[in-house]
Amino acid sequence: MEKQQHAEPWYATALRAGLELVGWIGLPIALWPHSVLLAIGVDVLLIGVPALLQTPGDKPGTVVAVPGWVTVLMVLAELAGAVTAARLLFPGWAAVLVTLLALACCGTEMPRWRRLLSR
Repeated sequence: MEKQQHAEPWYATALRAGLELVGWIGLPIALWPHSVLLAIGVDVLLIGVPALLQTPGDKPGTVVAVPGWVTVLMVLAELAGAVTAARLLFPGWAAVLVTLLALACCGTEMPRWRRLLSR
């Protein structure tokens, strides 16, 4: 098991984790009336795939090693899921807030993304 080489700032981790939760919970709720399979499938994609595919050195416990750009794309998919869930379920002002937080998250992720893409 490879040790994590770079610690992220706590606020970057917290912001990303909070937005992931919005997507993980919100998208299945929004999709459930339309398709139960799609609602379950979206969580398999948003939770299961990043749990299996990881860039070595990014986080401890890599199961299946992937290049850094795959991890960046997975984070972007998580953020897109959060924004989509917010737009489908929340009042307009809350959806705008989630969108702004997702943009801020892209900013706090930049050092990590640069490191991941430089490998």
